Amino acid sequence: MFAPSRREFLAASGAALSVAQPLRQRPNFIFFMPETLRAESIACYGHPLVRTPNLDRLAAQGVRFTQCHAQNTVCGPSRCSLMTGWPVHVRGHRSLYYFLRPDEPNLLRYLKQTGYDVYWYGKNDLLAPDSFAGSVAEWGSRPGRGPAITNPWPLDDRRYYSFLYGEGKDRRDYPDYANVSAAIRILERGGEKPFCIYLPLSFVHPPFTAPKDFHDMYDPAQVPPLRPAGLPGKPNFYEAIRKTRRLAELTEAEFRKIQAVYLGMISYSDWLLGELIEAIGRTGHAADTALFVFSDHGEWGGDYGLVEKWPSALDDVLTRVPLIVRAPGAVQGHVCEEVVELFDVMATTLELAGIEPRHTHFARSLAPQLRGLRGDPGRAAFAEGGYNTYEPQCFEPSADFSSPAHIYYPKVKLQNDRPETITRATMVRTPEHKLVLRPDGVSELYDCRKDPRELHNVYEDRSYAGPREALQRRMLDWYIRTADVAPRQHDPRGFPKAPAR
Repeated sequence: MFAPSRREFLAASGAALSVAQPLRQRPNFIFFMPETLRAESIACYGHPLVRTPNLDRLAAQGVRFTQCHAQNTVCGPSRCSLMTGWPVHVRGHRSLYYFLRPDEPNLLRYLKQTGYDVYWYGKNDLLAPDSFAGSVAEWGSRPGRGPAITNPWPLDDRRYYSFLYGEGKDRRDYPDYANVSAAIRILERGGEKPFCIYLPLSFVHPPFTAPKDFHDMYDPAQVPPLRPAGLPGKPNFYEAIRKTRRLAELTEAEFRKIQAVYLGMISYSDWLLGELIEAIGRTGHAADTALFVFSDHGEWGGDYGLVEKWPSALDDVLTRVPLIVRAPGAVQGHVCEEVVELFDVMATTLELAGIEPRHTHFARSLAPQLRGLRGDPGRAAFAEGGYNTYEPQCFEPSADFSSPAHIYYPKVKLQNDRPETITRATMVRTPEHKLVLRPDGVSELYDCRKDPRELHNVYEDRSYAGPREALQRRMLDWYIRTADVAPRQHDPRGFPKAPAR
């Protein structure tokens, strides 16, 4: 049963920021984070077609977590959870419009306050503007070269909203390459202080387009069978998305092409990782730097006849992300098959850096698994999504996407015209079963052993009443334990000094 340890809670309430290790003995950290990368689409996670030699090599040199799940399937909420160890319900980080503010904790600020030089190259979707100065020494996204890739289809074409674009530019003309190059310059520059480099990259987020050497790397005919559309027992947004984006009009060949290009984008990100790994070795940092690879959430990529993701969707292809760690002193080639959660990265980093957190959180350090120990076989992962219909402030505003020419026009229009498609949902995932509760929509239950592709919703099946009720109790227990966090500061019980008359 999930519960933070007593030591975690006592440490979280400490009065001062405690650092157990001398500054020069603490490891450096690099967080390589491709966006929208699902675990099952990587070779070392079992994909039979894709080529990801650098991810595979890193897994052989470190620890690979096979069942890591994100706390939300949208970039902003997921990243806020990642950096705080909080489920999204703790402070309402449920949408793209609520980032971490100066009064909230975050991992990068912990590192900066304890002597790290923190560098950030890539997109945001994490910190409010006022939070940067206290958390990061240098930040921004380096621009790419050459013209942007544009939608190749006319507006009235059925493929216009599919995110399927044409071949891209040279591999070195993209912002992701420029941001990785900026990180490499930090490695080459050297210095006395430990550093953290955060690389929240844009690939492999749609549109589906890859550089010249990667766009047509994979034959659509060789792509493994996609999960079919039109399955019974799925939430209402499945068919609503297919209709509003005209995805129901696409052919099987076009969906397979989408998936093939997505795999090419993954191979491009893998090449970028290879450039980074080479620089880490060349600059002598392989022995003193912990390299984490993970993503904020996954991607449908043609599965279920869908593309991108949806705020209240909690399919495994969206929540299950890669997590690979190579760190000083860690074992090599270890595979952790127990369930972990993406925000465990925060707790793990703090322990490796010898930093005691000053806030109550619900993440668990994975340092024992990095030493080759087994994780908790009874652990579950939890995720949340969607908004209440009475919270219009959470919805993506129609005014920002009012033109039908905007690629997100149908998505935002659907949310605002039919808010019942985006109501709140919560997931609990164990190795055996997965439950998604939607009080205002279709709930889901899957037998993860018999049905790993989540094709058969057995929520209403009486033979699964036992697992369903057990997971419901577990979800209730989790909500009670994580419902809020008490502030560290106490307020006096008396009155303030009366104003002079």
